[in-house]
Order: sequence, then C-alpha cells, then structure tokens
Amino acid sequence: MASTGKRLTALSDEDLGRLLSLLKGADSVELKLTVPEGHYRSAAAALGMDPLQAQLRQVFFFDTPELTLNGAGVVVRARRIQGKGGDSVVKLRPVVPDQLPDSLRKSPNLVVEVDAMPGGTYVCSASLKGPGGIDDARECAQGTRPIRKLFSKQQRAFFTEHAPEGVGLDDLSVLGPITLLKLKFAVAEYTRPLVAEMWFYPDGSRILELSTKCPPSQAFQVAAESRGFLTGRGVDLSGDQQTKTKSALQFFSKELAGASA
Repeated sequence: MASTGKRLTALSDEDLGRLLSLLKGADSVELKLTVPEGHYRSAAAALGMDPLQAQLRQVFFFDTPELTLNGAGVVVRARRIQGKGGDSVVKLRPVVPDQLPDSLRKSPNLVVEVDAMPGGTYVCSASLKGPGGIDDARECAQGTRPIRKLFSKQQRAFFTEHAPEGVGLDDLSVLGPITLLKLKFAVAEYTRPLVAEMWFYPDGSRILELSTKCPPSQAFQVAAESRGFLTGRGVDLSGDQQTKTKSALQFFSKELAGASA
C-alpha cells in the first residue's frame, strides 16, 4: 500500500488530490490532538472534563519483541472495556481505500478511517474488528488462551494476508496491558461531541489526547472549527504530537528486551 502520511501545510496539488481521494473512500475522519505535558490540568479545567465520568479500559498489543508487525504497518490489539466486555482489532495502515478488496470493504466489521493531527499529518487505516469477552485478553496475557482465539476467522485471514511471512498470531508476544481512561463529553459552545483519553504508562508517563469524529465531507470545516474553539479556550495546539499506540509498543518492546537480557 502507498504511504499516506503527509502534511497539509506542504501539500502539492497532486498530494491534495490524493488526500481528497482518501477522504472520499473513508468511512470517517478522526481529528486528534495530543495535549503537551504540563498542560493536562489546564486543558481539563478549560473544557470542563469530569474524570469521574470516564470509562476504565485496558489495551493489550500483540507483536514480536522487535515490533516486526508494526514495521510492516500491522497493529494487533485486544481491549477490556469496563461495563461493556471486550473486543479485538487487526489494523492495517497506511491503506488506500480503493485498493481494498470489495468483499472486505463491504464487511460490516471493517472501518476505514483517516486520522488527522495538528500540522497536517494524516494517515488512513483499515481496522477489522471483532467482539470478545471481558476476560479474553487477560487470559492470553496469563498464558491460558492462545492469542489466535481472540480473533475471528475473517480477522485471522486478514492478518495472514498482511503480516510478514513466517509470523503467526501465536508467535506474538503480549505487549501490555496499558490502562487508560476514556471520557466522552460535550461543551456548550462546541457543537460536536469530544473524547478525551488519558493513557497511563507503567513508567509513570502519560499521554492526554483529545479527539472528535466527523464525516469525511466535513473534515476541513470541522478541523477549522475545532482549532478555533480549542485555541479560544486556551488549549495549546503547538506541542509535539505523540501517537498512543507507537509510544506503548516502544515502551513494552524495551521492557521485553530488558527482561530477555
């Protein structure tokens, strides 16, 4: 698949055409912002976030200790969700929607989404989802359930098609879990629902991400409105943007390397 990571501020006419093509083929757009460290409390206060309304989650990633899957653009994960149960995902990124097989594209379990962050960075991904029990991922981490049992037949086929040759689901290591709080909330002056996720890494570090979703046809308008709203509330948009998944994979990969040593 062709890379879709570009910056809008440096797009040529040709690149802009590619982005518009991705948006046309996507199901949704998620606009994301990583709040700079040291600004968490002020951002929470400015937006009126109530942590007691947040949902507790655990995320388990599966990869080799060397992050072979991540290097090939494949992400495999499972979640435990307070009050809901669990789920699993096999994600491929970057993707070009038009290059996905029609049979897969029509699956109700597949979501094609463009993630966009300040500065114009964006990537298109395809996530094949499946339901699960609240303890399924935990049992994998404890070694009492094979990893492949977390995933449906359709997910396993999707994984086999895109994973590096010779890497099977049961060959993977458990990376995690990582605990997070997810809060869905609204602000009177902003017409769209907002989501805040606080990821707690075992070394004490944290990442706070704000996001909102919209239809692809509204992406540019919602991005402009969101930027104006957040800056008006004093939320800093200038910090370095971090990706939650990449940070988690790197942390747990180093942890595995240290344990092996």
